Amino acid sequence: MVPSPDISWTAGFRQDFAKKKTKHPEQGKIVRSAYRPFAKQFLWFDKQTNERTYLQPQLFPYPEAKNLQISIVLGSRQFSCLMTDVVPDIQLSFNAQCFPLYWYEKLDDDSPEKYGLDFYEIRDRADSHGYVRHDAITDTALNVFRAAYPALSITKEDIFYYVYGILHSSEYRRRFANNLTKELPRIPLARNFKAFEQAGRKLAKLHLNYEKVKPWDVTEIGDPTNPGRTVRMTYPRKVKDPDTGKKVADLTVLQVAENLTIENIPLRAYEYVVNGKTAIGWLIDRYQVTTDKKSGITNDPNDYSDDPRYIVDLVEKVIRVSVETVDIINGLPKLDEIGKPANWPQEWN
Repeated sequence: MVPSPDISWTAGFRQDFAKKKTKHPEQGKIVRSAYRPFAKQFLWFDKQTNERTYLQPQLFPYPEAKNLQISIVLGSRQFSCLMTDVVPDIQLSFNAQCFPLYWYEKLDDDSPEKYGLDFYEIRDRADSHGYVRHDAITDTALNVFRAAYPALSITKEDIFYYVYGILHSSEYRRRFANNLTKELPRIPLARNFKAFEQAGRKLAKLHLNYEKVKPWDVTEIGDPTNPGRTVRMTYPRKVKDPDTGKKVADLTVLQVAENLTIENIPLRAYEYVVNGKTAIGWLIDRYQVTTDKKSGITNDPNDYSDDPRYIVDLVEKVIRVSVETVDIINGLPKLDEIGKPANWPQEWN
């Protein structure tokens, strides 16, 4: 368990600054971060300028370090989780705690006695930056899962994706709703391990690569080649709520830019909620022009890319991510828990 850092006031470097070809002595401290769901920003990441980094430098010790983390909501909010492959902000998931696939150790060549007889084996595994990558999932956990599912050749990576699948289970979230507001998730042994592991992999692929998926097939009204600027996305139409009789926003129609509106957004896309808001809602919230009152700095999402369709395409891609996420969740089997194997550690009870 690793807390997410509070990176709020150092996130948000302009993309053109972060991509400058001129090398700065501190250029290696500029990394991509997951500031909010489906909203990445560049971050100056070090212990001197970030308010609280916690153990995140052991998970992403340098910009090229590869890792995955499951960021979960703790506390009073509705439970949710999101996987990220970059440094997460503490509010990526509300007051987040993170569960990584790996952690990195800086090899201390000057004190080989700390490692005992394993020093030379560990040194051989060090990368070009002098770090050794370790599995965050323990051998104990691996042995428990292998004992529980003897017919399967389970790896630590399989367990990681299995956990991600379990955490998205509607049955799991409903049955353990009270526990999930008070303590860290406890992972049951579902009878169909492969179903949850494969679902976890599919969900991870969607959530990590949301900018690369095929856009959802919507109807575009306006100029598709020159959609214009996005100042703030809005729902331009109203419909009558059949239950209350009041006029409410028509969620199937969204004006994304000044010259382009998209129609035929499937309503089930709004069933995917992460950190208290729909994925589409996060885009509306983050991809708008805002000016900080104290500093006077303007954050303009139209500067994020030279592609005039960047925001439009992103919205259509996140619609697909939302719909397919809901479909995967709805297709999960029941937990149908099996008994604990004989090697279940006492401290896990």
